[in-house]
Amino acid sequence: MSIIQLSGLKKQYSGNYVLKGITLNIQAGQIVGYIGPNGAGKSTTIKILTGIISDFEGDAIVLGFDVRKNPVEIKQKIGYIPEQAALYELLTPVEYLRFVGKLYQLEDRAIEKKSWELLRLFELADKANTRMNSYSKGMKQKVLLISGLIHNPEIIFLDEPLSGLDANAVILVKEILAQLKQNGKTIFYSSHIMDVVEKISDRIIIINKGEIIADGDFETLKVKADQGSLENIFTSLTGDIGQHQNTAGKFIDILNS
Repeated sequence: MSIIQLSGLKKQYSGNYVLKGITLNIQAGQIVGYIGPNGAGKSTTIKILTGIISDFEGDAIVLGFDVRKNPVEIKQKIGYIPEQAALYELLTPVEYLRFVGKLYQLEDRAIEKKSWELLRLFELADKANTRMNSYSKGMKQKVLLISGLIHNPEIIFLDEPLSGLDANAVILVKEILAQLKQNGKTIFYSSHIMDVVEKISDRIIIINKGEIIADGDFETLKVKADQGSLENIFTSLTGDIGQHQNTAGKFIDILNS
């Protein structure tokens, strides 16, 4: 069953199209890696799918709901974890998660129970009553991850979710995503960390200059690009390996001059 459907999706800023007609069908229970260079349109796609951006061309359907007509219904059923979010930093994590849980209409006892258990898993329980304006970026990201998952969403949208996390937290998040998939969740994952995308994704979509240039599982893309790793596949399809080597050489020459 298609749980996400995009047809002719376009988005422009000041007359310049950042999305140029994206068409996609994503099945329930998949982990989809959505990758591309800076400015390719990754975050814009996710913001449209999550109802943050409503001014676009084409059609976007999530969980059977039209994104333009039913953004609230969609937001109740999805989780969204961006690279950076405007947390209410004068709140403690417990207070913030209580606020988020109320937005999702969770019961008070469920909010309290889940909040403390998830904070313990991410080793934040000892700081649970400390205002978040004293938190590091990685600690804030952990709270953001919890807030995006606390209501047990059907689809999880992640836009560079590992930003600022320590190595142990990255390993934990990767395992959480794998087990969410086993529980039938759909995960739409955008990241620049190629090895993570390569290891966890059932399907990898590469977007460049607002258009899809590759779509398939890792083995299919490896054959298409005749490359051995996702990083090399990505470079082969979106850039010029020789140019990167030349640029790096010039960089070193400048440092040594």
